[in-house]
Amino acid sequence: MELANLQRRYLDFTSPLFHEGILDNQFTQLQQLQDESNPEFVLEVVTLFFDDSEKLLNELTRTLDQQVVDFKKVDAHVHQFKGSSASIGAQRVKNVCMAFRNYCEEMDQEGCLTCLQQLKQEYFLVKNKLETLFKLEQQIVAAGGSIPMMW
Repeated sequence: MELANLQRRYLDFTSPLFHEGILDNQFTQLQQLQDESNPEFVLEVVTLFFDDSEKLLNELTRTLDQQVVDFKKVDAHVHQFKGSSASIGAQRVKNVCMAFRNYCEEMDQEGCLTCLQQLKQEYFLVKNKLETLFKLEQQIVAAGGSIPMMW
């Protein structure tokens, strides 16, 4: 596919991620840290986020399935998830974590379970979108082009 076409597809794909609140400016700042000396920086950081998130989701599911829920443990996992999602700019994931922590404070198991489902949905949405974004980036670089910046 023609380079200019790929770059236009990239911008067309990226713009709604910000307008819909899936990503925020923190993701743009991450991109700005990437350079020739570390061309895989964003991919590496986001891949670590994916790995950590999958572990946290599994741990949250296990913890909330207990007869007696350790809400302090749930809150610690959600707090960690909130921090890591904020660090890569996954805004909607971070927002669900903020609501989730309120249910932890109230020791509301049903509220926590509802938030866990929302968290999984938002996480898998951002994961899918970022994986698609990275594939587009690889195609652009393979075609000899540079990744267009949003701003």
